[in-house]
Amino acid sequence: MRYATFSLPNDASERLGVARGDTVIDVHALLSAKADGALPRTLPELIREGRDGWTRLARLLNLALAGDPPGSVVHRADAVHWHAPIRHPHKNIVCLGLNYISHAKESAQARGREFKIPEAPVFFTKAPTSVNGPNDPIPWDPSITAQLDYETELGVVIGTPGKNILRARALDHVFGYTVINDISARELQKTHLQWFKGKSLDGSCPMGPVIVTADEFGDPQSKKLALRVNGVEKQNSTTANMIFPVDVIIESLSRGMTLEAGDIIATGTPEGVGLGRTPPEFLADGDLVETEVEGIGVLRNRVIKLRT
Repeated sequence: MRYATFSLPNDASERLGVARGDTVIDVHALLSAKADGALPRTLPELIREGRDGWTRLARLLNLALAGDPPGSVVHRADAVHWHAPIRHPHKNIVCLGLNYISHAKESAQARGREFKIPEAPVFFTKAPTSVNGPNDPIPWDPSITAQLDYETELGVVIGTPGKNILRARALDHVFGYTVINDISARELQKTHLQWFKGKSLDGSCPMGPVIVTADEFGDPQSKKLALRVNGVEKQNSTTANMIFPVDVIIESLSRGMTLEAGDIIATGTPEGVGLGRTPPEFLADGDLVETEVEGIGVLRNRVIKLRT
């Protein structure tokens, strides 16, 4: 399934949708008269229901979509407001730094540091208030940062809670996958001697456009990633190049620390970020950033300078 969160032009309430081609289907409206029992109204509600709930909803949807769903529940993709699939995460987004050798190398060179391959996953977080929609503007305040940068990443959404998860079972805990752009204020990272502040500005985590369930997505280590600025390709790689693959990330992160349903993990970015270019290339007012992961979709976010 390809689950989405959306709202209508005349109704801002959050809706659970299923994306099909160039349409999105209102799940609750489609199934409310057919379901035996309550239906989740939002994607976080569905994720918290656990595997039995996911299976039940998928079965109902497959039955309902086998025919022609009524037109009242089907909306054109360009006629709705697409939100981040999880608009208000209950915890910080956990991120991986330096998880591609090529990016670790370009980062070290840009900062004049010795290049070393990390021996363990490098974790940091982004604040929940950084989450942004897949087509919404990226706010830029030049008084706060002059070095706004981009990073295409595969996002992992935990479905089954767990602690001390073994690598062999790690992917069983995944609900699905999404696209994340880890927008970064580079000089804030340097000023504060850690990454949290520079990674957590409002609107600095575009996410979506959907969460593709793990059963449909397949192997998370075989997907292409790309990012374009104003149509010019800046990043192009594959998740096969991760230093620490998704199962290792989950195993390491869960040691002594409980992962909960709805937790989001951004798995790192490959080479090609603005900081690593010669000379550096940072985002500017009006730039259109397209962030893509194979099998999921594309984020299209325009940088908008805040007027004071």
